[in-house]
Amino acid sequence: MAHCVLLLEDEPLILMDLEFAAKDFGYKALTAATASEALDLITKHAGEMTVAVLDVSLGEGRTCYSVTQELDRLGIPFILHSGDLDRHDEQVRELDAELIAKPAAADKVIGAAIAYALGEDPDRVRMAAE
Repeated sequence: MAHCVLLLEDEPLILMDLEFAAKDFGYKALTAATASEALDLITKHAGEMTVAVLDVSLGEGRTCYSVTQELDRLGIPFILHSGDLDRHDEQVRELDAELIAKPAAADKVIGAAIAYALGEDPDRVRMAAE
């Protein structure tokens, strides 16, 4: 079974950097720019997903909230990758999730996400992304 990382990011260059970093770690990258694309990938590949990295703000007031709900339902761990959670609605800010602040190097983000999925200490995960 292949190990996959779901990447939800609406900025193409950031998404590409994350995708290359996931591949460098030996993970298949499943990429999405919208919540609906991410939900489709979850439906098709949930059994292969190790972890997800989710951009919180997806443009035009949209967020990753629906994706977090589906990942929670399936027991797939995820981290949030955001520049500013304070701009988002109450639902997203109250998610019980690890946050890696933007900007952060893509390899650090993916490494931290994988460490989180493997159950490493959350403080160590956050420090790995710095």
